Amino acid sequence: MDEENTLSRKTVLRAALAAGVAAPVALIGGPALARTTAAGGQAPELTPSCHDGDEPTIEQTEGPYFKPNSPERTDLVTPGTQGTRLTVSGYVFGLACRPVNRALLDFWQADVNGAYDSVGYTFRGHQYTDAQGAFRLSTIVPGLYPGRTRHIHVKVQAPGRPVLTTQLYFPNEPRNNTDTIFDARLLMTVRDNGSAKEGAFDFVLDVPQGPTTSAPPSSAPPSSTPPGGTTWAAGTTYAAGARVTYGGQGYVCLQGHTAQPGWEPPSVPALWRAE
Repeated sequence: MDEENTLSRKTVLRAALAAGVAAPVALIGGPALARTTAAGGQAPELTPSCHDGDEPTIEQTEGPYFKPNSPERTDLVTPGTQGTRLTVSGYVFGLACRPVNRALLDFWQADVNGAYDSVGYTFRGHQYTDAQGAFRLSTIVPGLYPGRTRHIHVKVQAPGRPVLTTQLYFPNEPRNNTDTIFDARLLMTVRDNGSAKEGAFDFVLDVPQGPTTSAPPSSAPPSSTPPGGTTWAAGTTYAAGARVTYGGQGYVCLQGHTAQPGWEPPSVPALWRAE
């Protein structure tokens, strides 16, 4: 890694700290962090390169409980929710360790009893990173069910890039040793905060980044409007079920969102399905 890249990466994280999006829990080190933080308000130093081992964040199975059309929200806790409160926060980086703005993160998990909501959207929700690549999720520590250790499912997608499907794990769980899916590279860094817990994890996506880019531009073809069709347009708010045309192809919206350049329907299968 050359000095220019080193400085630019540090600059990115210093800017995040100044904007109030610093490392959410001031945790040091750990396999899940693509950056480290220092106590006392000092600027964070980066690990030698931007990764969680020596590769981008690894993929894992989606499992049987994923549902599309989750609501856009950062807080999965509702009045009366049982369980230990948990905040998970961190950043989404590309291969140059620069933040990915407006990356989509879709989380789902079990409740305190280890059950998934297959009827509604309890403990399900999606959100987008901010300009510093930061995200924050308020939830609970998921319960256990036969055959698995504690985990949180997530899909992550940079604008115009493929979807990463993976899972996040908790350190020092007895079942980590017997769960055949568990991978230590996906361990969050977790600490106690009173009666609650705080976790941190940085995703590193396989997104090439130049000196000033947060994500590559979409290579999708320009839009056209077939007779009688509604053309997809950046800046438009689409509800789940909305139908558009793009490049002569029809699409149906899977999750409500506000469109932006890079989120053209052919490029974002998490948001659009071809008809």
